[in-house]
Amino acid sequence: MDIFFINPPFKAEYGKFSRESRSPAITKSGALYYPLWLIYAALYAQKNGHRIEFLDAPAKQMDEESSLEVIQKCHHDKGLFVVSTSTPSIKSDVAFSERVKQMYPHTFVLLVGTHPTACAEETLRYSDAIDAVAIGEYDCVVTELANALDQKTDITVVRGLGLIRDGIFVRTEPMPAFRDLDKLPYASQFIKEHLDVRDYFFAAATYPSIQIFTGRGCPFRCNFCVYPQTMHGHAFRARSAANVVGEFEYIAKHFPDVKEVVIEDDTFTANKNRVKEICQLLIERGLQKRLRWLCNARVDLDLDTMMAMKAAGCRLIIPGIESGSQKILDNIKKGTKVEQFYQYVSNAKKAGLLIHACYMVGNQGETKETMEQTLQLALKLNTDTAQFFPLIPYPGTEAYNWARSNGYIETDYEKYCMPDGTHNTVLSTPELSAQQMVDFCNMARKKYYLRPSYFIHRLRVGLKNPDDLKRSIKAFGRLRKYLFH
Repeated sequence: MDIFFINPPFKAEYGKFSRESRSPAITKSGALYYPLWLIYAALYAQKNGHRIEFLDAPAKQMDEESSLEVIQKCHHDKGLFVVSTSTPSIKSDVAFSERVKQMYPHTFVLLVGTHPTACAEETLRYSDAIDAVAIGEYDCVVTELANALDQKTDITVVRGLGLIRDGIFVRTEPMPAFRDLDKLPYASQFIKEHLDVRDYFFAAATYPSIQIFTGRGCPFRCNFCVYPQTMHGHAFRARSAANVVGEFEYIAKHFPDVKEVVIEDDTFTANKNRVKEICQLLIERGLQKRLRWLCNARVDLDLDTMMAMKAAGCRLIIPGIESGSQKILDNIKKGTKVEQFYQYVSNAKKAGLLIHACYMVGNQGETKETMEQTLQLALKLNTDTAQFFPLIPYPGTEAYNWARSNGYIETDYEKYCMPDGTHNTVLSTPELSAQQMVDFCNMARKKYYLRPSYFIHRLRVGLKNPDDLKRSIKAFGRLRKYLFH
C-alpha cells in the first residue's frame, strides 16, 4: 500500500515548528527536532513491504499550500495518510487533514502523536475527515492498519486504534509495546534518504547533528513528562549495545558533515551497565574520535559511568533538575533529592562533561520563595548552560489532570502557543499568575547568562573547542532578543 507520512505545516510564516519536542513550539533557540516517531513508523512500514512518501513541512518551513503541492506531485487517489500532531497545533492539523481528504476522498487519514493518544474521542469528533487515531506507539499500528486496508478486512481488528462507528467511539485492542527494538531499521538510514541534516538544529548540540532513540520507556514517574505517560510507558526497552554502536558507525560513514549524535531517550542512563557496554564498543571501534554525542542523564549517574561516557565521546549531559525545593520535587514525583544535584555536577566536572540543566516553575506548591530557591540553586550549580520554563501541562499527564481539576489551566489548545508559535504559559495558580512565571523565567535567564563570569566561561570552552564556540554563537544569536528585551 502507498503510505504518505506527513509532519504538517504550522505557523510557517514565523519559523520552524518543532512538533516532536516535549513542548512543541517555534522555539526561541531555533531548535527543530527530527520527527523521530514518524521516521520509525515509516521505516517499519517500508520494511514490511509498503511504499512510502514522507513530508516534513516544518523542516523546509513550508506553508499549507506548498505542502499540498508536494503531496499532489507524489500521491495517488488511494492509500493511507499518517499525519503527525501536537497539542498546540491539533486544530490546524485536523484542518490540514480535511484539505487532504478533500483532495483524495478515497484515502484513509490516521492522526498520530501524544495528543490523539490522550484525547482520542475528542480529536475524532473534530472532523469526519479523520478516519482513525493511533493510540500510543504507532510503528506497528500503521503497518497493521495498512495491511488491513490492503486486504480489505475490518479495521476494528487492527490493534491500537480509536475510531467512530455509527456515532459511537470505539477503541480497539491495545497494541503491545514494541519489544525487540533491534528489529527497527536505523533512523539515520531514513534521514540519509529523505531529509537534510542541515534543516534541523538542537541548541545544545554541535551543528549539524542527528537525533536517534536507543531505547523507549522511562522507569521514572515525573508527573509532567508527556511521552512516558502517553506514548511509550514506564517499562524500559532498549536496543542492544551492538545495534546502537552499529548506527554510530553508519552515521560516521554516511554523514561526513555530522559532528554529533543526540540520544533523545528520556533517560539514556537508566541502565548503567548497558551505557558502559555502549561506551566500550564505541572506543573499540574508534568512533569516539569521529563523533561526539550527548544524552539525557538522570542525577543518579555516578562518576565511574560519567568517566566511561567521556572517554567514549560524550560531550554533554542533560539532567532535569527542575526545582531547588525538595517539597516540589516530591510533589511532582521526581524521585530525586536536592543534595544529589551538587554531587552530580561535581562529578560531571571531574569527568570533563558539560551540563545543560533544565529548570521548571509552576508545579504544585510553587511560590515566589520556591522559585527563588530554584534560581539560587542554578547559580550555585553553575552548569555550562541552563533553561528556565514555566510548567506546560499536556493532556495525558498527571500534571494536566491536577491543573485542570483545580481550574488552573487554559483548556483552549490553540493558546498553548503564542500567535507567533512560541511557547505560551497556559497555567495560573492561586500563588502565581502566568505572567509572574514568565517574568521570573525571563529574569532568571538574564541573571544566569549575563554574568561576567559566564562570558569568561563560554570563551574558555570556545577556545578549547571551536565547534562549540560556533554552536554558542548560533544559539546566542537566537536568544539575544529575549535576553536583552
